[in-house]
Amino acid sequence: MNAAPADQIRLLDVQSLDARLQQLAHKRRSLPEHDEIESLTKDLTQLRDLLVAAQTEESDCSREQTKAEQDVDQVRQRASRDQQRLDSGAVTSPKDLENLQREITSLAKRQGDLEDVVLEIMERRESAQERVGELTGRVSSVQSKIDDATSRRDASYESFDGESATLKKEREVVAGSVPADLLKLYEKLREQQGGVGAARLYQRRCEGCRLELNITEVNEVKAAAPDQVLRCENCRRILVRTSESGL
Repeated sequence: MNAAPADQIRLLDVQSLDARLQQLAHKRRSLPEHDEIESLTKDLTQLRDLLVAAQTEESDCSREQTKAEQDVDQVRQRASRDQQRLDSGAVTSPKDLENLQREITSLAKRQGDLEDVVLEIMERRESAQERVGELTGRVSSVQSKIDDATSRRDASYESFDGESATLKKEREVVAGSVPADLLKLYEKLREQQGGVGAARLYQRRCEGCRLELNITEVNEVKAAAPDQVLRCENCRRILVRTSESGL
């Protein structure tokens, strides 16, 4: 393949722009905020799970408390009715009086036991409510940190994307002045060679693979016509000659 030396030099300009675009893409992917957001999101997920568990416990305790208080109220009402019967004098049979008094005593003990249950449930509910409050605060704190990191990441995105857009426009102009067949070869090699399709020959060294040409290769380069498109024998990238090639 042949191409004017000036076109080959412009190919280096395209490569330089592609390298800068690649660096920007790498920086965009490597922002510290990515790891920060990922770590915080994991923490947030765990905290939200704990919060749901605490809220569920508080809700269960609330239902238990309501049921226990209803049980206490039922026993209290029954004891009140029995006491009214006893006080009214309506029960005159000694045996019935004894049974009624025994039942009132039993109900009083039952009421005391149930009230102890209510107190125990209330303590558990209070503990769950405190846990809900604590976790709600922690969730809010972590979410704020995520929002802050996301804002910083998006600001960096905006900066990188703006610079990339400018570079892409510049590349489009420069690449448009390179012969189509040369550009096609370059694009193919760039895909195969980790983003570098063309390299400058500097002081007899290929800047693509960083290897110095041996004497035979140097002589072949010297003998090549100026418009001949050369390839590095080691990395097979397009090898572009300049005034600093050391030939």
